[in-house]
Amino acid sequence: MNEELRDKTALITGASIGIGAAAAIALARLGVNILIHYNSHLSDAEAVLREVEGAGVRGQLFHADLGTRDGVHHLIGAIRDLHIDILINNAGSLVERRPNLEMTEELWDRVLMLNLTSAYFVTQAVLPQMIERKSGVVVNVSSVAARHGGGKGATAYSTAKGGLSVMTKGLAKEFAAHGIRINAVSPGTIDTNFHRTFSNEQMLDGVRAATPMGRLGTSEETADVIVFLCTDQARFIQGQVIEVNGGFLMV
Repeated sequence: MNEELRDKTALITGASIGIGAAAAIALARLGVNILIHYNSHLSDAEAVLREVEGAGVRGQLFHADLGTRDGVHHLIGAIRDLHIDILINNAGSLVERRPNLEMTEELWDRVLMLNLTSAYFVTQAVLPQMIERKSGVVVNVSSVAARHGGGKGATAYSTAKGGLSVMTKGLAKEFAAHGIRINAVSPGTIDTNFHRTFSNEQMLDGVRAATPMGRLGTSEETADVIVFLCTDQARFIQGQVIEVNGGFLMV
């Protein structure tokens, strides 16, 4: 697997912390050069860059707020002419828990832009070069919320992630004939900054109790599945949304 991925280049959005950071480090250790996108965690992104370069590969930082249209265009402009073999659309956030009757157009638009629309247009930007080479991998990071609607105040987020899962299938159908594999991972409740920000211990204890494995997942466990989807071991997997949730939801 190491030689298979060596010298490829991956763009990972939201790669400064959590699942994105774990995926960046895991792929770097397999010889993949890493383009690290971040928004608000510069020091964390710099730490990931040090880990990436410490693995003996090249790394580069890209700043953009993918919750805004201008930020999406900025990132696309920065990476458009770069050679990208692997795209991992990981950037995302609930942004803010908001009851449905209190949702504003501004918050709705930001959540959808960050979790869905940005992934669509960044993917659109890298697909032409993948088509030309007749190879490429895209992995989208969805969520178990796409299956069950999420918790209270998370309807916009779960809607965006549901769209991302369906988008994965639509793109996979169109671009499979060009040698491009497009899949998604759907993490359950992972022990990351996301849930330290948007969940409380009572909520997390409920998830642990409802999970057959009796615990939260780790970023590294999700990253391992992402790495697998980037390899030839997954060469006949196309348009799938792989649940990584310890048995919390079985489909």
